[in-house]
Amino acid sequence: MTKRRPGGAEEAVEETTSEAPPPETDEESTEGSEVDAPEGDALDSDDAADAASDEDGSAEEAEDKADEADDEEDVIEDDSEVDFMGDAADEVDKRVAELTTDLQRLQAEYVNYKRRVDRDRELVSQNATYKVLAPIVEVLDTIDRAREHDEVDGGFKAVADQLEKIVTNLGLKKFGEPGDVFDPNRHEALSHMGTDPEVEETSVKLVAKAGYMIGDRVVRAAQVLVVDPE
Repeated sequence: MTKRRPGGAEEAVEETTSEAPPPETDEESTEGSEVDAPEGDALDSDDAADAASDEDGSAEEAEDKADEADDEEDVIEDDSEVDFMGDAADEVDKRVAELTTDLQRLQAEYVNYKRRVDRDRELVSQNATYKVLAPIVEVLDTIDRAREHDEVDGGFKAVADQLEKIVTNLGLKKFGEPGDVFDPNRHEALSHMGTDPEVEETSVKLVAKAGYMIGDRVVRAAQVLVVDPE
């Protein structure tokens, strides 16, 4: 600041100003802060603790939900596995039933096939025997007539006995005896000889020629004379 003297000269005069109060020292600032700090720190600590507690609770809740979700998934997986095993068992049972049915059908077909083969084999054997023995039937008729007249003796008797033994072993059977019930499938009626009080149905009275059969097949029907009941 300048001060004008008489004569126009200016003199610099230092302006005095009121001194500002000295700034607070670090100690004073620190002391004031130290006095106020405990209350603010306590509030901050409580808030932090509450926040941490909330976070822990949220984390536990999230973990519980995750565990529940895992349990539900396990239950669903278990149910799915049970359903799958049940379906697989049903499929196996169905397949076993189908295979069992197929096996039973094959067994039945095999049994029927074996029966047909055995029957055909027997028929072939009978046909072969029939072709061989059919012509011999007439020879056997001659032997029977010779026996009726006591003409079978000596060497002829031995041959006749041996021949009859051979044809019997081959399956040729002789049938037709007086008193047999007349069977049109096995007997050929040459004549009726009236009635007979001793019979209850048409029966053989006399046998002109014996019949022969192989198995159930008639080689030649017996030629007979029959009587009827009264």
